[in-house]
Amino acid sequence: MIIRELKSELRRLARAFKVIAVTGPRQSGKTTLCKMAFPDYAYFNLDRLEVVEEIEKSPAIFLQQYGKNGVILDEAQNYPQIFPHIKVVADEAPSSRFVLTGSSNFLLLAKITESLAGRVALNTLLPLSLSELRSRAATATENLLFRGGYPAIWGDNIAPLDLAANYYNTYVERDVRQIINLKDRSKFQVFIRLCAGRIGAEFNASALSNEVGVSFHTIQEWLSILEASYVVFRLPPFYQNIGKRLVKTPKIYFYDTALVCFLLGLENAEQLPTHPLYGAIFENYAVLELLKARLNAGKTPNLFFYRDQAQHEVDVVQEFGAGYRAYEIKSATAFHTSFTKNLDYLKKLLGDRLLSTKVIFDGAVELNAKENGALNFRSIGKEQIS
Repeated sequence: MIIRELKSELRRLARAFKVIAVTGPRQSGKTTLCKMAFPDYAYFNLDRLEVVEEIEKSPAIFLQQYGKNGVILDEAQNYPQIFPHIKVVADEAPSSRFVLTGSSNFLLLAKITESLAGRVALNTLLPLSLSELRSRAATATENLLFRGGYPAIWGDNIAPLDLAANYYNTYVERDVRQIINLKDRSKFQVFIRLCAGRIGAEFNASALSNEVGVSFHTIQEWLSILEASYVVFRLPPFYQNIGKRLVKTPKIYFYDTALVCFLLGLENAEQLPTHPLYGAIFENYAVLELLKARLNAGKTPNLFFYRDQAQHEVDVVQEFGAGYRAYEIKSATAFHTSFTKNLDYLKKLLGDRLLSTKVIFDGAVELNAKENGALNFRSIGKEQIS
C-alpha cells in the first residue's frame, strides 16, 4: 500500500472543519486515501443508483444517522441536492463530520461554493508523486514518464497504455459528452491530441480552431471541460509589473504523462528518449512534481512561467509572498552553464526578490546554491514549499 502525503493533512483538517472535500482526477486514489485517513467513517458511493435512491428518501435523516460518526460520500457531485442538507446537519450537530470526493472540479466546487462556503476545507489529490513512489522512483527516467503516476499502474501492475486507453475512452470522452452535446467526436479527438503535442507551449485557441475546424468558442469550451475533468491545466504567465512587455497567454500541461504518451501514439518507454517532444514531456513531469508538492501539503498552487516579447523565458516562477524562486527545466543528464542564461536575466529584473534560482534536470550532481543551483527532478518533493 502506497501512503499518500495528503493523508496527514486531511486528518489535521478534520479536527477543525466539519466538511472536507477531496477533488482530483478519476483513478488518482481519492477513495483509497479517504478510507485510509478515516477508517472508522461510513462509506457511500454516489455513483451507485441504489445509494442515491436510499438518500433521496430522507437526506436529513441519512446524514444525521451517519454524519455523527463520520461519513465519506464518494463522487458527491452526482447528487448535488445533498449539499444544502449537509450544511444544515453540520450546523446543528457539532460532532458531525463529512468527507466529500469528486472527480469533476466544476460540478463539485460550484455546489460547495453555493452551499458550504466557509464550512469546508478544499483539497486536491493528483496521481502519485515521486516522493510517494519512494524507492520505485529510481526506475529509468523514460519509464517514469511513460508510466505516469496513476496508482493502478504502480500498485496493480496495469500496463500504462492499457490504463491510458481505458481512461480516455471511459472517462475523458464520457465526461465531455455528459457536459456538452458533442456533435463530432473525431474533431474532439484531433483537438486533444493536438493539445498533447503542445504541452509546455502557449495555448493558442485561434490556431487550434483553424487546425481542428471548429470555432474559437468551441476550443475554449473543450479546454474548460478538460480542465474541470482534471485532464489538463493551464500554467499562468508571470504578471508582475517589472517594466517589460510580458506575454499574457498561459501554457498548457497534462495532469499525467502516461495519457500524453498514449495520445502521442507512443507504444513503449524506449521510444521516448528519441521522440521530438521528449523535452516537453520531461518538463510536464517536473512541473507536475512542483504542483503535487504544494497540493499534497494542503497549499494552493503558486506556479507561473516567465516569458517576454524578447523571448526571454523561465519555465517556472514560484511565488512566496513578495519573494520568488525560479526554475529552468532541462531533460539533459549533464549540467551546462548555458542553462542558467535566462535565470540570470530574471535575477537582474527581480533583484533580491528572487530568493533562489535552480536548474531542474536529469543529472546526478546536485548543487544546493542560492543562485543557479542544480536539482535532479527526483528531488523536487524535497524542495521547500513554503
